[in-house]
Amino acid sequence: MDSMREKTREEIELIERARRMVPALKSRTAQADRDFKVPNETIAELQEAGLLRALQPKAFGGYEVDPRTFFEIQMTLAEGCMSTAWIYGVMGVHPWQLARYPIEAQRDVWGTDHGTLISSTYMPVAKVTPVEGGYRVSGRWGFSSGSEHCQWCFLGGIIPPEGELAAEHGTFLLPRSDYRIEHNWDVLGLRGTGSHDIVVEDVFVPAHRVQRTNNCTLEATPGRLVNTNPIYAIPFAQVFSRAVSTSAIGALQGAINEFCANAAAHIGKHGIKTADDPVAQTTVAEASIIVDSLRLVLDRNYAHLLALAKAGEYPDVETRLLYRYQSSYVTNVCAEKVNELLRCMAASGLYNTNPVARLFRDLHQARGHIANNYMAYSRSLGAVQLGLPNPDPYV
Repeated sequence: MDSMREKTREEIELIERARRMVPALKSRTAQADRDFKVPNETIAELQEAGLLRALQPKAFGGYEVDPRTFFEIQMTLAEGCMSTAWIYGVMGVHPWQLARYPIEAQRDVWGTDHGTLISSTYMPVAKVTPVEGGYRVSGRWGFSSGSEHCQWCFLGGIIPPEGELAAEHGTFLLPRSDYRIEHNWDVLGLRGTGSHDIVVEDVFVPAHRVQRTNNCTLEATPGRLVNTNPIYAIPFAQVFSRAVSTSAIGALQGAINEFCANAAAHIGKHGIKTADDPVAQTTVAEASIIVDSLRLVLDRNYAHLLALAKAGEYPDVETRLLYRYQSSYVTNVCAEKVNELLRCMAASGLYNTNPVARLFRDLHQARGHIANNYMAYSRSLGAVQLGLPNPDPYV
């Protein structure tokens, strides 16, 4: 595996652009929290830097970077603002998915503007009715992160049985004119993600804008016949699950950065400097090795997935379950470590203006995403290891 690979000059430049954005992102966190929305100027800067096109096909103005570079960009942004990094992960991974759709769908979205953005909510709540040429779809979905910034949306639903094809999860691609956003995002953390509800009322979706989400065959992902980069052959669940967990690694690193800066100067009411506290010293060291280990696992897993994709091979079920479990565990352990950092800040850590307190709220919000329910994924992996059938249909 090439886990110690050299990045291309283009990849290095994209990561450096993300790094240069961090101070501005930090300065806008309070605004994002107040507005329940990452500021428009942040989205404009992400667009100008090309970061949201990192996984987009080159045929439509993208970079087709190694996913490890995409996730390094996400972790870097999270050091400044986890809400920004969260919607970057979600919105930024959608070009990767659209690249697997029929070319007609790609042209629908990017034909006149390569910067067109897509939001999503994959919960399978759609009422789906097959009709000639496609489907009629209705429903209400929650948690569509960054939806106000996007012109299209991926929506989840169960595709009814068709011929020899069994019913399975599908992703329906709709333009903004076919749905409305209901603003109801008032939550503890990740407030800037603006993860509002999406409502659709009896809309026609043509067949070329529907994908069998977890089916990785060429028949189900015909865009791969045009976009031949091996990154598009990685299983869907292995990519999207990381898009909603990896920002946590960068957020924990951001909390470490803030904690160290504070500890160097802060003297408590009893005259003890935080930096001299043995508990604080141990806590920051432990948080640091967690960041390092999580990054190493992410890097190793994608090296393996890419090697399989390049060889035209599909990862076996136990590998997929292991990697999915490891992805889901990220937000849990990062939330635990930021909790310990905040505790070491004592009463000064309780103010809403404290950056570590904000990251505490963000990380605890992130662990609530269904893809980050590590206990469910541990049971699935354990069942297969013990010789039982795989209980997870979405792996």
